[in-house]
Amino acid sequence: MDQPNDILLSVENLQVHFIGDGPVARAVDGVDFKVHHQETVCLVGESGCGKTVTALAILGLLKQPPASIAGGRITFDGQSLLDMHQDELRALRGKRIAMVFQEPMTSLNPVFTVGDQIGETVLVHERVSTAEVRRRTIQLLDDVGIVDPQGRLGDYPHQLSGGQRQRVMIAMALACEPDLIIADEPTTALDVTVQAQILSLLKKLKQEKNMAIQYITHDLGVVAAIADRVYVMYAGVVVEQGTTGIIFGNARHPYTMALLDSLPTKKKRGQRLYSIPGSVPHPAYRPTGCPFHPRCKFREPSCEKAFPALCDYGKGHKARCPILFATQDRAEEAHA
Repeated sequence: MDQPNDILLSVENLQVHFIGDGPVARAVDGVDFKVHHQETVCLVGESGCGKTVTALAILGLLKQPPASIAGGRITFDGQSLLDMHQDELRALRGKRIAMVFQEPMTSLNPVFTVGDQIGETVLVHERVSTAEVRRRTIQLLDDVGIVDPQGRLGDYPHQLSGGQRQRVMIAMALACEPDLIIADEPTTALDVTVQAQILSLLKKLKQEKNMAIQYITHDLGVVAAIADRVYVMYAGVVVEQGTTGIIFGNARHPYTMALLDSLPTKKKRGQRLYSIPGSVPHPAYRPTGCPFHPRCKFREPSCEKAFPALCDYGKGHKARCPILFATQDRAEEAHA
């Protein structure tokens, strides 16, 4: 059982809706997950599953309207984030919770040097001298593996490679030594070699800085490399959760199983990779019952009628598939 003092971030029944001229788009529709101190938790799913919206809701960065927090709770270190005023959230963002965005070229300001942008993060939250800001900025660039950090202070974002820009974004996130970093697909636009370097860097910094990471990705290969626990999201809900070992070794939701089937492996060399048929439904037009049933090879007529609850497999492993849960029960009974 979770100990309250061990939970850094708790999201309970989070509902985020977008209201426009048409039907309400339920982008996040009852998400629950926890991040413990010094833990890496991955939110996994295809584009459109609600992962980034969840992260932006945590940080209070959704524009309201059109977005609306329709229900739920977000608690960080015992404080309710949804009850905070914007001034309180601004004081928290960057200081105790920081975010690394997917595309650094659109997140970094093109008309300011990287040194100024990292230093600004420090100055927003702390009263320190110019000399101290410079010293810390150089140290941060060195921490994230930038060669010749002092010489890079005056560089602009366009003068850096994609991997270097992402390292600068990580340096900005680390500037005030936060307790939690939310990383939203930070390696998507990078080649595999640089991606591996960034993942290795995040693991190293997590251990050195004693921080937690909430990592958002669609790539289960990344999950295998970095996660302690995994929450699989589909159509705005968590459909499976468990430790990394359990998810990769004993996935019990058809969507998770399909994602794993689509991974390239040595055994599949020379074979055509599996592709999940169809696409994630629009959040304003989700199907009735299980949202995955139109794409699911295990579907039965009952899947179209009732939205499934989480079935508990023990040891923190839960999945929203009563069909496979019943199959597991029958298999265990036969084995007994």
